[in-house]
Amino acid sequence: MEVAHDVVILGSGLAGLRAALEAARVSNNELDIAIISRVQLMRSHSVCAEGGTAAVLHPEEGDSLELHAWDTVRGSDFLADQDVVKRFVEESPKELRQLDHWGIPWSRRPDGRINQRAFGGHSFDRATFAEDKTGFFEMHTLYDRLQKFARVTRYDECYVTSILIDNGVFQGITVWDLTSGEFFLIKGKALVIAAGGACRMFAFTTYSLTATGDGMAMAYRAGLPLKDMEFVQFHPTGLVPSGILITEGARGEGGYLINNKGERFMEKYAPSKMETAPRDIVSRSEITEILEGRGFSRPDGLDYMHLDLRHLGADKINERLPLIREVAIKFAFIDPIEQPIPIRPAAHYCMGGIHTDIDGATPVERIWAAGEAACVSLHGANRLGANSTAECLVWGRITGEKAARYAMAEKSLAPTPQQEVQEEERRLF
Repeated sequence: MEVAHDVVILGSGLAGLRAALEAARVSNNELDIAIISRVQLMRSHSVCAEGGTAAVLHPEEGDSLELHAWDTVRGSDFLADQDVVKRFVEESPKELRQLDHWGIPWSRRPDGRINQRAFGGHSFDRATFAEDKTGFFEMHTLYDRLQKFARVTRYDECYVTSILIDNGVFQGITVWDLTSGEFFLIKGKALVIAAGGACRMFAFTTYSLTATGDGMAMAYRAGLPLKDMEFVQFHPTGLVPSGILITEGARGEGGYLINNKGERFMEKYAPSKMETAPRDIVSRSEITEILEGRGFSRPDGLDYMHLDLRHLGADKINERLPLIREVAIKFAFIDPIEQPIPIRPAAHYCMGGIHTDIDGATPVERIWAAGEAACVSLHGANRLGANSTAECLVWGRITGEKAARYAMAEKSLAPTPQQEVQEEERRLF
């Protein structure tokens, strides 16, 4: 079987949905757009993002685009592309305001303004949040908005097996429908790869079981270059033993990291920022403490530290961190109102990915990439917390627009690559 669409979007997370929305908007709903996802749309790993999305929303309080840019570049070990960083900090406030206009339930201050919390490596409270379910609410807001556009087709529970390229031009993707077993080709004038990262290759990770780096692997097999793949971020607070993310917002709200001597050990490693130092510093500090015998032991070797929220009080935990309390109770059998949470560093984010330029374009004509699957060189060697969901929104919009404008100008689809499709089917079956 063969089907055709104008714009094909691989992935249904924040970057993928934002790209679909922008492509539909730019084309005034004239383009035929497809979203292909291995899971049902709202089961994308983006719903697991908890703590916040970074943007300068209150410059009157002393924050600025320049400070956000400086924090991002410094946190990257000065390896971020500074032109990319400039564009990012300028565009991210617009995306958060847009979500606000679309109805996202941002947490608010008493005066009604959008609230923001502290996050590691940021010099101001810049993480915009919706309780501790930020990604969940962002995804729902984008999904609800998508219902406005009738020409967006969803291929849920469909596994993309290959990206077909001929003479440096995108032709289509091969797809295996997991519900019916059918194998088919989707052709398109433009492709946006927004299939997420690859940290599921690590045993202890915050990733869901669906986030396995398939988009990066397919792109590499098709000849697209990957870059910065050596840079993998370990989040300081993965719940032991499951690896489920305990948001950085828990430390931004005032949580303490404690060793087995009852010490707030971050005082030794980052005395000014303490628990809200950049993630790489906090994770290395935890492992140092564990290796030097100041961790809490487990028979399986997953030695851990404590994240103590008890001093925050029940009211604040229930208001600001309700999901964290629920996760701790269900998966670690402890109530953080009464007991500290067992945590250790967990693989959390790939700074590397498919090489793109500042517009998200890859070296292959008709293909763009966005979100964690891409490497636009925003994060360098280390990503600041809350910058990734903002990146998904910013480059989701940019790549959606670029792909749509290309598709509107392109009159015809590439020829059907029959031989390549048959070879891929034989490889699989």
